[in-house]
Amino acid sequence: MKKTPLEVRLSAFMDGETSREEKEELEKLIASDPNARRIFDELKHGSDVGRKAFDEVLKEPVPLALVRSIKSAQPPKNRDPSPRLTRQSLKLAPTGKQSLAAALILFAVGGGIGYLFGVQPADVPANSPPTPTQAMTRNWLDDIAAYHRIYSRQPQRMVELQASQLDEIAKWLVSTVGVKFNFPDLAADGLVFQGARMSIAAGKPVGQLIYKNLDGDVVAICFTKTDSVADDDFSETIKDDISIVSWHRNGTTYAIVGPSSDAMLDQIANRVSSEI
Repeated sequence: MKKTPLEVRLSAFMDGETSREEKEELEKLIASDPNARRIFDELKHGSDVGRKAFDEVLKEPVPLALVRSIKSAQPPKNRDPSPRLTRQSLKLAPTGKQSLAAALILFAVGGGIGYLFGVQPADVPANSPPTPTQAMTRNWLDDIAAYHRIYSRQPQRMVELQASQLDEIAKWLVSTVGVKFNFPDLAADGLVFQGARMSIAAGKPVGQLIYKNLDGDVVAICFTKTDSVADDDFSETIKDDISIVSWHRNGTTYAIVGPSSDAMLDQIANRVSSEI
């Protein structure tokens, strides 16, 4: 290690890949040598900023298409194991110039990450505020996801009117929400109608038809009256453990809400859109 550039030695020190003797020597060098301390601080800053940026990426929700692909993937077929070809191991012995070049690249990457993320230009324009339609859609999705997360875990209070009270449900929700609807038959999707309830999203009343599958998962059909929103195709959104497939039709916003592990929500949304 003593023959490698200081940047490489300090990087290995940060990663805990040095021997005890090398670690103690580098600690003394950082404490006594201003140049070594400056290089160490730059590497550490770049590593810290890069780690924070990566942590933010990990907070992004998993795409619904990926969740469904994993959920619906078929196990591989059994095959007779084929003999593996052994390869002759290669020993890499870089020259001194190659080691120096690699060290400079590592140093540039470590310092560059910190510089790019830590220094923001002053003339970057601010993001334009969302349109009223975008704000309404975002608030609507946030509200129904939060509401679904609460009541779906309270089986004794899941609905306000039971499945046997179809006439009462229709009169109540049509008069309150202002949307005429039918009761979709989702038995082919393994869902049994449980009843209905009403909630509030984006400041407007929302009708909810509640279904349950054989695993006990709750899937809800939500609908609310919408002003000045053009018809559109299905939009898929994940809010942590909740998935939402939403669309607009004839002045009404609809959504299918269920667990993010459910790979059939888009199929259910297609059926509901044609039956409701």
